Amino acid sequence: MADHNLLGKAGEHEAVEFLVRQGFTVRETNWRMGKLEIDIIAQEPGMVLHIVEVKTRSSDVHFDPMRAVTAAKKRHMIASASAYLNYYKLQCEVQYDVIILVGEPGAFRLEYYPDMFLPKLKTYR
Repeated sequence: MADHNLLGKAGEHEAVEFLVRQGFTVRETNWRMGKLEIDIIAQEPGMVLHIVEVKTRSSDVHFDPMRAVTAAKKRHMIASASAYLNYYKLQCEVQYDVIILVGEPGAFRLEYYPDMFLPKLKTYR
């Protein structure tokens, strides 16, 4: 496996451990349906479902990892969450979170951004 893939896997593992320490139940990791994918699906006590995007970088000197959460990535997260909810026939509140990890395995700096954005509402005329 390439070094960047190993770094990404270590970052996702650290993100899962962080969420569990915060009291979340992790329902899924790397959930896929076709081209749709969700890094982490977690649930806090109650029925709020957290769709978590994890960005892991060895350094943030030349590039802010948050810039990787583009409008296209947000649309992908929303479509993936919709597919997940439809597949499991769930009706619950959904929150979109981002976890940024910078550094090396065992020495990551973790930044958690809960409720990063709201999906745009579709209106019908």
